Amino acid sequence: MPHWKNLSVIRKVVQLLSFVFLVYGSLIVGFYAADKISGALPALACAYDAKTADYCVLIPLQHQMDHLLGPAIRAGQVGMPVIMPILTTLGTFMILFVLLNKAFCGWICPLGTFQELLGLIGQKLGLKREESLDHKLVERIRPVKWLMLGLLVIFFPLMTGLGLTGHELGDPFCRICPSRIMTNLFNGNMDQLRIDTSTPGYMAWSILADTLFGLILVVGLTTRQPFCRICPLLAMHAMFKKIGLVRLVKNYTSRCDKCGLCAKACPMDIREIHTSQERDILFPDCTLCGRCVEFCPDKGVMAMKYAVIPIKVSDPQYFKHRNKAQKAWEKANLLAWWNNRRAATRSVKA
Repeated sequence: MPHWKNLSVIRKVVQLLSFVFLVYGSLIVGFYAADKISGALPALACAYDAKTADYCVLIPLQHQMDHLLGPAIRAGQVGMPVIMPILTTLGTFMILFVLLNKAFCGWICPLGTFQELLGLIGQKLGLKREESLDHKLVERIRPVKWLMLGLLVIFFPLMTGLGLTGHELGDPFCRICPSRIMTNLFNGNMDQLRIDTSTPGYMAWSILADTLFGLILVVGLTTRQPFCRICPLLAMHAMFKKIGLVRLVKNYTSRCDKCGLCAKACPMDIREIHTSQERDILFPDCTLCGRCVEFCPDKGVMAMKYAVIPIKVSDPQYFKHRNKAQKAWEKANLLAWWNNRRAATRSVKA
């Protein structure tokens, strides 16, 4: 199968180009243009990265809760000058979201790309991988993204703005966000990896951030998309998924309950994909990577669409070639090469 027909290869190319733009974008468009883009289309890059051409929508939301809405509520002066900036932030997020829906996570997000790179390295090293997590563990993890959004992005910053908590809780998600460390490291900046000893609160947040980033580095080698499962931006996407133009649909048949290949292919362990009898299968944890469509062996049962235009439709011939390519890809790793080399050496000596 030609690479240009392989949806996963196409996605990897888009991810790479998006990563370069979001992490090094100001070097491409210039710092002035990058600043203007950052104010218009917030995305999961990081404002702490001086070379980025964009930033995460969660950054202005936290700051608006802390520096705008909280003080306004405390002063009893909540009006349009307070509401409009928040609506503008959410509005620009919605523009990006309507156009891309949750495909932003699976195709553009630099942190998502980084985690997939870690998984690729682990696979090529021949490490034993957890292709699917235990169902009960997945169910326990799923609410965490909502807690992250509600507590770290909205509640604690708002409490800080109201004067009820210290400044350490003004932007708590940014304090622990692994993208903040990752994007700066890719720019040769080690400042975000340090322990902040200015106050006990900041020190605790920085230790937690470094620990979380270290866990992602380790766990990401053997487990698919570890941070994506708890990312608050995924929760924001889930709140508005019905209005996005990119859709994931299913034409249920009696065979759908049997093979389960779509659920096995899903990096987010959404097992409901193969049991659901609903047409809309864009579940809250879905990142629209399209792997479930690729690995469905039945013609026309699953499809990824842009509005009504098919992007990819399940097809038995495509599945046959894609599955063969996947097995060959997984078989080729450093451990297998080393074992084959040792076997060949022993054969020659014998």
